[in-house]
Amino acid sequence: MTEVNGFNLEKLISQFQIVAEFVEGHAWTKGHINDTYIITCRQGGTPIRYILQRINHHVFPYPELVMHNVKLTTEHLREKIGAEDSHDLTRRTMTLVPTRGGAPYYRDRDGNYWRAYVFIERVTSMHVAVAPAQAGQVGRAFGLFQKRLADLSPEKVQETIPDFHNGLLRVEALEKAVAADSAGRVAGAQAAIDFCRQQRGIVSLLLDAQARGELPLRITHNDTKIDNVLFDCDSGEVVCIVDLDTVMPGLAHYDFGDMMRTLTSPTDEDERDLAKVTMRMEYFEELAKGYLAEAGEFLTQSERGHLAISGKVITLILGIRFLTDHLNGDTYFRVHREGQNLDRARVQFKMVESMLEQEEAMKSFIAALG
Repeated sequence: MTEVNGFNLEKLISQFQIVAEFVEGHAWTKGHINDTYIITCRQGGTPIRYILQRINHHVFPYPELVMHNVKLTTEHLREKIGAEDSHDLTRRTMTLVPTRGGAPYYRDRDGNYWRAYVFIERVTSMHVAVAPAQAGQVGRAFGLFQKRLADLSPEKVQETIPDFHNGLLRVEALEKAVAADSAGRVAGAQAAIDFCRQQRGIVSLLLDAQARGELPLRITHNDTKIDNVLFDCDSGEVVCIVDLDTVMPGLAHYDFGDMMRTLTSPTDEDERDLAKVTMRMEYFEELAKGYLAEAGEFLTQSERGHLAISGKVITLILGIRFLTDHLNGDTYFRVHREGQNLDRARVQFKMVESMLEQEEAMKSFIAALG
C-alpha cells in the first residue's frame, strides 16, 4: 500500500537517501509511543526493507534533540563495533538513513517529524524472558552498550525529556491527577493510590545518592525492557539494541533497574492475575552476572552498591506514571482496552513488593560478585 493512516508512504520514504524502488508499506503495531511503518523497496531485483517512523512530538517535545542524540550515539556505536569486528555491522547497530539533504530527520508540511532506519532482518524480539540465561544475555548487552558509550561525554548528549526519572515530580503529577479526577477513575484506583503514598520515599533514593556525589552521570538508554533487544533467529544470541529515543545523560542504575523490572518478571506488563507476578531471583542473578561482566569495567564501587535498590526505584516510578495516565484518561501511553494502564500500574506495584522482600538477598549476591 502507498497510503496508510492518511500518510503517503512512498512520498515520505522518497525524502530519504534510498536508491531503490518503492514496493509497499504497512503499519507496525509494536511500541507505545511512535507510529512505525515497514517499507519494502526493490534494488537490483532484491527486496530491501526499511523502518519509517513518525516521532510522537507530544511525548518528545524536542524531536530535533532526540535525533541529535540518535545520530551521535549510532555513529559512536558503529565506530566502536566496527573497530571490534566489522562483520554484519548493519545488524549489530541501528543504521540511520539521512534525508536527501543530509539531515537525520524529515519534517513534513504538517509539522510531523519522520526518520528512516535500515530494517534489521532475521531477528526476533520478546516481551518476557523465558530462561535465566536470556536475562544474562540482555544484561550483558546493555552493559556493553553503556561501556561502548562510556568515553562519549554526557555533555554532548541532550536531555530530551527533562526530569524523566525524577520520582518526586512523578509523585506530584499523580497527586494533581488524583485531585482533578478528570476521568472519574480515582475511586476505582484507590488501593493503587494508597500504595504509592505509602512507598513514596523510594522514588528519590537514586537522586539523593547522586546529589551526595555518590553516583556519576553517564550516557544511558533509559528504556531497557527486553522488547528493545533483538535476538538472532538462528543462534538466539543478542544482535542489536533498538529504540534509542530516550538515550540521555543519566545514571547507570536507570538501565539496570529497568532490566530488573522487566527481565525478572514472568508476566506481561499488563497481567491481570497478580498472583503470577513476582521477581524471579534466579533471573536477577543471571542479569547481574551478565551486566557486570561488561559494566563492571567502568562502574565505581558506590555504583555497584546501589544496583540492588535500583529496581524498586525504577519500577515504582513507572507504576506511578501508568497510574497517573490512567487517572488522566490515558493520554500518554497507548492502550488497547479500558483499564490497561491501571493493570500495568498494579503489576509494577506487585513487583516492588517482591523486590522489597528479596532486597537483602540481591545485595548479598552483587557483593559476592566482587
